[in-house]
Amino acid sequence: MAESIPPSYQARYGWDRRTVRVVALSAVFTAVLLLPGIPLYARILGLPLFGGGGLFMVYVAMSRKVAFRVDETGVLLGGSPARYEATTVHVPWGDITGFVLWYQAAGKATVPYVGVTRREGAPALPGGGPKARAALEFLVPVSADVAIASRAVTGWRLDKESLFTAAAHFAPDVPVREYPRA
Repeated sequence: MAESIPPSYQARYGWDRRTVRVVALSAVFTAVLLLPGIPLYARILGLPLFGGGGLFMVYVAMSRKVAFRVDETGVLLGGSPARYEATTVHVPWGDITGFVLWYQAAGKATVPYVGVTRREGAPALPGGGPKARAALEFLVPVSADVAIASRAVTGWRLDKESLFTAAAHFAPDVPVREYPRA
């Protein structure tokens, strides 16, 4: 009888609707800036912004770096693609007390986040200095601890069902809480 493979969950940076939209708009604005008659100052300001920004988004999508993973060792919170190694963090199961799905208003849009709650006394995660914590307490609808142990679901897709399955398999007593959209 074959052994079943544990239902780990992994999401990678790639092409999602928002990334495609940003790259397409960047390409359009870059093309417009290259038309004859466009003032030099507009090109100097716009080309690095739209051309560079669009190229960075292509890099993020093509990198296929791990954005979020749940496996037998715990949860990997993938880092910012620009500083991936420095901002990626692994949270072992012994430190995790729950999963949190939450939303942050960003103008007219809403950005989904996924993160973990951690036991009291767990080692500090990067990005949790006093000034950052004070700003987070003011800006986000969750605690600073949860915000620091979360990742925005941008540049990748969250499959909630696969996340729930992996969480139930590896940590059946760890609850998953979803906050309503603001």
